[in-house]
Amino acid sequence: MALVEVFAAFSVLSIILFIAGIILIILEMFEPGFGIFGILGVISLIANIFVTAETVSQGIVLTVITFMILLVLFVIFLVLMSKGRLPGKMILRDAETGFSGTEDLQYLLGKTGTVTSKCRPVGSAEIEGIKYDVVSHGEFIDKDKEIEVIQVEGNRVVVREKTD
Repeated sequence: MALVEVFAAFSVLSIILFIAGIILIILEMFEPGFGIFGILGVISLIANIFVTAETVSQGIVLTVITFMILLVLFVIFLVLMSKGRLPGKMILRDAETGFSGTEDLQYLLGKTGTVTSKCRPVGSAEIEGIKYDVVSHGEFIDKDKEIEVIQVEGNRVVVREKTD
């Protein structure tokens, strides 16, 4: 009777490890991160194989079956992704608005403003009430100093400390 109880405990543990492994791998697909869920899922599935297998050949067969199931889940994910049927949590719906990086900033040439963070040589400045990322020609400009825009290259705004 003790052998039956040990076998039942192994089968329950095997089922728990398998389900936990699949759930962790599914979580990895839906939660961006460092791969922790995926790694834990694979470890859980491999532990399940060691608990379940009676022989090495049986372990190999179980490994192949497990990874075939994972492959099917991955293919289902790819099909859903290609048809645009992914869950709402996986799709960015809110568009960011504001500076796009393609705006022509030439109108800033010659304008003056105030440095809002130390410019060493990169910092921020407020010019006509709008905050811009700015760069100096290598010199450091302290916070709250008045600056003048001397050059604009694309979205790169070059400034220098204004002298009276």
